[in-house]
Formats: sequence, structure tokens, C-alpha cells
Amino acid sequence: MKILLELFIVFFKIGSLTFGGGIAMLPMLQRDIVNNKKWATEEELINYYSIGQCTPGIIAINTATFIGYKIKGKIGAIFSTFGMVCPSLIIILAIATFIKNFLHIQWVIYVFAGIKIAVAGLVLDAFIGFLKKNVKNKISLLLCILAFILNLVLKISPVYIIFVCVIFTIFFTKYKNIKENSK
Repeated sequence: MKILLELFIVFFKIGSLTFGGGIAMLPMLQRDIVNNKKWATEEELINYYSIGQCTPGIIAINTATFIGYKIKGKIGAIFSTFGMVCPSLIIILAIATFIKNFLHIQWVIYVFAGIKIAVAGLVLDAFIGFLKKNVKNKISLLLCILAFILNLVLKISPVYIIFVCVIFTIFFTKYKNIKENSK
């Protein structure tokens, strides 16, 4: 039971202090999980983080779940996940409880307008960074533009677009490898 409580407390602390998304929690994870608790190696942490990024859901919660599972199985995953989620849940409940009382105040309206603008800028920055890291050749640029058009203009579900892009990339990579090996 002691280790489960430790998992909850460590991830509650990380969840309480991590502002700015998943990438902002990496230094805290490294300090607490790798250096202090020795629950994972640095390589394992990066692997968990990478898998957490690729799977549906929030990176921080996915990573906490993977680490909790490694330490104590399913029950460890539950305690770690709950520890990571609790701070946000408490904050959101507090805001939801009192927000109706303040929505009509002019400066609160201005604050929300500013937040929306800031979030749009942050999303644009993340998009540009993601584009730079992942679109590395003409084929990937073509797939990116095609996926954008298929989703925006033709309203095709992102699930189908991702599936088609994965299949295309597998075949293209296989073709490229065969071509290179035949030289």
C-alpha cells in the first residue's frame, strides 16, 4: 500500500505543478521518477513519454499510467493516473463552481478573450514546430497538404485520413528500401 500511496503523491505533485502541457513535465518526471525514485531509467521514461504522445489521451496521464503499471501493475496504473488527474479535476471543479458568478464582469470577459488569443498562438506555434519536425520531404509535404484538404474541404474523418497515410507510408518506405537495395 505504501508504494501505491507514493505513486499517487508523486504524480499528484507533478500534476499540480505542471503548467504548459506534456513537454513541461519532462524535467519533473526525470527528477522524481528517474533520479529520486529510480522507478524508470531515462531511456524508459523517454519511451513511455513517446508512447504517451502517440496514443489517444493526454501525454502526462498516459506517461503516469505507463510508469504506474511498470511499478505495481494495473493498480499502480490506477493510482498514478488518479494522482495525475486529481489536481486538474480539483481546479476545474473550483472554477466551474464559481465561474457563473463572474462571467458578466467586463475584465473577466477581457481575460477570456486574451486567453483565446494566446491559446490560438500557442496552437499555431505547436503546429509549425510539428510541421518542421515531421514534414521532411516532398512526399510527406504532399501527404500533409492532402490530409489537410481531405479533412477541411471534404470533411473526411481524421481516422480514415490517418489510416490511408499510414498505409501509403508503409508501401512508399518498402518501395524506397527495395529500390535502394537493388542498387
